[in-house]
Amino acid sequence: MPAETMGQKWEVIEALKNSPKGKITFDSRWAERGEHIMAGCKEAVTLSSHSSIILERLSSLSLDKSCFLGSSSGHSSPGLSEESPAFGLCVVSDEAKDEDPDPDADEREISSPTPPPAISLLSPKAMETAGGIIKAKEECREKAKVALRQRQEMQEKQLAAVASAESEQLKRFEELMELKQRQECQVIRDMMDRETKESIGRQEKLKEEQRQRVKILNLRVRELEQQRQREAELEKQRQVEGRERLRNLNTIQEEILQLNQLLEPSIQTTSSLPPASLSSFSTRGNQLCSQVSEVVRKTAEGEFPSMEDMTAAERALHEMRTLIRLMQEEAAKVQEKKKKDQEEEEARRKQAELQALQEAQKKAAQSAKEKAQRKGLQNSAEDSTLKWLKELQDSAAQCTQSFEQLNSPKDAQTKKLKLELQKAATIPVSQIASKSGSQLREIFDKIDKLLSGRAVVSGGKSVSTSQHPQGLDFVCYKLAEKFVKQGEEEVASHHEAAFPIAVVASGVWELHPRVGELILAHLHKKCPYAVPHYPPMKDGTPVEEYQRILGYRVDDAGVEGQDSFLKRMSGMIRLYAAIIQLRWPYGSKQGPPPHGLNHGWRWLAQMLNMEPLADITATLLFDFLEVCGNALMKQYQGQFWKLLLLLKEEYFPRYTQCFNKPALFVLIHNLQYLRAL
Repeated sequence: MPAETMGQKWEVIEALKNSPKGKITFDSRWAERGEHIMAGCKEAVTLSSHSSIILERLSSLSLDKSCFLGSSSGHSSPGLSEESPAFGLCVVSDEAKDEDPDPDADEREISSPTPPPAISLLSPKAMETAGGIIKAKEECREKAKVALRQRQEMQEKQLAAVASAESEQLKRFEELMELKQRQECQVIRDMMDRETKESIGRQEKLKEEQRQRVKILNLRVRELEQQRQREAELEKQRQVEGRERLRNLNTIQEEILQLNQLLEPSIQTTSSLPPASLSSFSTRGNQLCSQVSEVVRKTAEGEFPSMEDMTAAERALHEMRTLIRLMQEEAAKVQEKKKKDQEEEEARRKQAELQALQEAQKKAAQSAKEKAQRKGLQNSAEDSTLKWLKELQDSAAQCTQSFEQLNSPKDAQTKKLKLELQKAATIPVSQIASKSGSQLREIFDKIDKLLSGRAVVSGGKSVSTSQHPQGLDFVCYKLAEKFVKQGEEEVASHHEAAFPIAVVASGVWELHPRVGELILAHLHKKCPYAVPHYPPMKDGTPVEEYQRILGYRVDDAGVEGQDSFLKRMSGMIRLYAAIIQLRWPYGSKQGPPPHGLNHGWRWLAQMLNMEPLADITATLLFDFLEVCGNALMKQYQGQFWKLLLLLKEEYFPRYTQCFNKPALFVLIHNLQYLRAL
């Protein structure tokens, strides 16, 4: 091969080596990794501007030694591979620039069009030589890189050592500064601890001094509080004792005034004492009341009565009681003397009244018999009886209006007084039973004291009708109402209770006639058959209202049953039959009882003159005759038997035709038993 050709090849090799494609590193594992051979080249393949000279020189070579591969895109053919050392690329080297420093080269490079690159394939030996040169250069480059890397590593180690030393020195310096700061902080902390301890010591000392002062003050306060409590207890005890003395003084004054009322000549009108004795008793009583009033007047100024005042008041009360006892003894002596004369006169008067009554009853029975035969039986009561009934009901209504203010109190004190008066009036009546015995006198005395205006104890409290202007009317009304209610409930369940209740009611009626009139009014309102009266039904009157008038109980549940109705009516008629035949055995009044057997005879005669009613007529006749039949038989004797004969022969057949009731046969049986006696 000529030398000129070899020189050209070396220039091409050098040019290729300096080109971007020549800097591609060889890697035998490209195919294994599936990478493209030209993947490492990021720039387009370009040839030097001197490539045209080389291509002109190579054009004269034979075509069998070269193969043109090239295109405007700059990509090699598929048969060309850098892995094969038998082929080489021939490009113009950059050294050609140095050999031809033409100043217009750049202009020609820009202005002249670049011909398409040409690649020439060299012989295998040339390629092998070129490969060896390239390999040698690569080894030299690798050695230089290794040396450079080692030098860099050594410098990096030196820098790391210097940096480490500097870092250690900085750490020592920082530790030294931190130590100094800690020492300074410790000094400050020690100083603050000493100041804190000193401050705590001073505070503890001040606290101890404060505790001592507080202890001393507490002792003084406790002593003052104990002294105040002792004074308060003494004052409270003095107030309690003073109030108790004042209460006792008021009680003494009340009792003295009540006892003094017994000495008044206006009250003693029925007494048999001479006027001179009554005047002396009344004068002395007024003097004792004045003494007690003088003591009470002192307490009205805000002071409590002293022990001397209480002693004087008790002495006056004792003297007043003695005065009352002397007056009662003197009156008893005079009364006993008059009693004998009155008994003889009463016996004569009774005999005359009995004869006159028997004649009047005989005439009344005869006229009733003639009237019944002529006109038949009546359907209502007589006019005189209805007039008497209306008067009783009007009196009860007036009594109700008289205590309307007390019955509907507006203040708490009046309401409390109303309840206390109601209890004082009703509780004693509730205590009457069939086995009361000796308790009846105590109950009667308690009721009598209450109606007389004297104080009685009820529920642990003292109460009197004189505490309110309407108190007496209220007590009379409630007492009468309670007596009738006992007949409606207690006597209806226990027939034997009629006599003890009736004897107390008769005694109260005898001393206080107003109560008796109210008892009759309540009895006639709840049981009109006690008149006797069968109220007719007026036009426009509702059925329920008419049943109330007849005595039935009507409420939201309806009208009560017939058995309950008959039971209540039976209890009230039994109480009425017991009242007309009984008299209080401890009374001192003479003369006939206020509501005696003559009213029973009138009731029985009017019942037989009226048309009988189912159930109620037979029940009332049976109950009345069972309770009062014996007393009527002793009083009227033959006239009573005539009345029973009329009942049996004329009244019973008429009743049997209308009603077929078992009560009638029971009544007949009892009447036959009475006739046998």
